[in-house]
Amino acid sequence: MKKVLSYLLVFVAGSAFTQIGGTKTFSFLDLPVPARSNALGGASIAIWDKDVNLGYANPALLNPNNSKQLSFNVVKFVSDLSYGNFLYAHQLKKYGTLGVGLQFFNYGKFDGRDEYDVGTGVFNAADYSLNMSFAKTLTKDSSLSLGVALKTIYSHYDIYNSFGNVVDVGLTYHNKKQFTASIVAKNYGRQWKPYSENGPKENLPKNVQIAFSKKIPKAPFRVIFQYDQLLKWDLTYVNPQDQSSDIDPFTNKPIVKTDKQKRNDKMKAGLDKFGRHLTIGTEIILGKNFMIRVAYNFRKGKEMALPDVKKANGLSLGFGLKVYKFHLDYAYSKYALTGNSHTFGITTNLNYFKKTN
Repeated sequence: MKKVLSYLLVFVAGSAFTQIGGTKTFSFLDLPVPARSNALGGASIAIWDKDVNLGYANPALLNPNNSKQLSFNVVKFVSDLSYGNFLYAHQLKKYGTLGVGLQFFNYGKFDGRDEYDVGTGVFNAADYSLNMSFAKTLTKDSSLSLGVALKTIYSHYDIYNSFGNVVDVGLTYHNKKQFTASIVAKNYGRQWKPYSENGPKENLPKNVQIAFSKKIPKAPFRVIFQYDQLLKWDLTYVNPQDQSSDIDPFTNKPIVKTDKQKRNDKMKAGLDKFGRHLTIGTEIILGKNFMIRVAYNFRKGKEMALPDVKKANGLSLGFGLKVYKFHLDYAYSKYALTGNSHTFGITTNLNYFKKTN
């Protein structure tokens, strides 16, 4: 049992599939959930429109147009893992927009084993987060909005469980020229109860993101740029699979480089560090009822890469389609050679079902 749970806890710690995610607890909070966000590689904190799903990534994006929208998203993740969320928003007259949601991550069932490899029964593992969000405009023209989200987290793996709270704070500016800029501080809080009774309280997946999007005039698409981990510059790590080019394979001695080669190496290292923060994407608007989305997450592409295997890790794409009274969304995310995810979302507005006289 202890051996199985040890493997599980190691995986859970790195469930966000990032190296910095592997050093934090409650890392499932760092995963993009709605299909629209997954199709954009997580770059959805700076898009201003009527979609309630945008409020998940940035509470400042909640607005009166989201009122009475109800959304459900589910992600078929790697292997038999799955996660998703429910979202609902309601306008509180002139006070602001309230959002409530439930996020979950299901790790499935496991066969428990003790140190003698004797079966101890089947156990479940899952994470949950109950989210309450509120957004309010700060200017008369409603161009600047502030949003806050409080997340109450409960996590359990067999006999081990944990409890905590985190807060997201977002600030968003948008104008009539369809330019939007946002900054969001995510997952700042505390783990109140660690998994083991006498264990230390672990770090949370804190993150500060900035992003902007722009709908190109007279063109049917929007461009999106998002910069992740604003307060942490170096996201690189030592990868044992990387083949060092600093050793001569014939003499097994260090290669002496010229000053120019050293400058080039330094420039490449700087570009690599910058790129690991960046996600770029686009939404191609093909009408009021259909939209195509494509994005590339550079850090995911780097960290999910395998030696001598050139695959499109870090690529994500999807579409949004309105059918009758429902908005349907789909996203495909490329994680690794055989590990990809599929996200399905459905959104509606309860006002659509009101009977009119």
